[in-house]
Amino acid sequence: MRTAIQIVLTISIVVLAYLLYDGIMKPIRFNREKDKRYEKTIERLKAIRTAEVAFKVENGHYTASFDSLISFIKNGNFRVVKKYGMLSDSLLQAGWTEKEALKKGIIRRDTVLVPILDSLFGKNYPIDSIRYVPYTPGIEFKLKTNTVETGKVKVNVFEASVENDILLNGLDPQLIINLNDERKKMTGFPGLRVGSVEEANNNAGNWE
Repeated sequence: MRTAIQIVLTISIVVLAYLLYDGIMKPIRFNREKDKRYEKTIERLKAIRTAEVAFKVENGHYTASFDSLISFIKNGNFRVVKKYGMLSDSLLQAGWTEKEALKKGIIRRDTVLVPILDSLFGKNYPIDSIRYVPYTPGIEFKLKTNTVETGKVKVNVFEASVENDILLNGLDPQLIINLNDERKKMTGFPGLRVGSVEEANNNAGNWE
């Protein structure tokens, strides 16, 4: 009888020890995985921001279409003006202007086309993947645009985002709920987001 009790007590101690250990490790494992997913997702949101800013420079507005954005980056070009030659000190002292030097051929300007993909990301960057949330089965970021009024001036804005429920799917549900509450208090959004369709925030990310 005493032996049976000792066995039961031993098993109970082992189970309690495991539950205690698991209770300590659960948030640690969660945060470790969350940080890994956040890091990769932030990298991708920054890439989207870079692409959107370039799109606006060339087109005058942001886009809510990943198809348009990716096609622009893959196939578009920046127009870059290169200047060749320069005015010597003697010509400057003689009162020559750059306009005169251009007419005389001393200075030459050429407009060249530079591939946007190469310029912003590098030739081999997987630009087609920026639409997808990392660690998900092909789920896309939410991409939206809007026009807001700031100081009586209308401003075109964009927003790319993903909620924790999607990004952290498969992790502990209660810890995701806790994180959502925390992120809502800190940033007003239960996940990661760059830009905003509610205000002009200079395309800031809510992790910055």
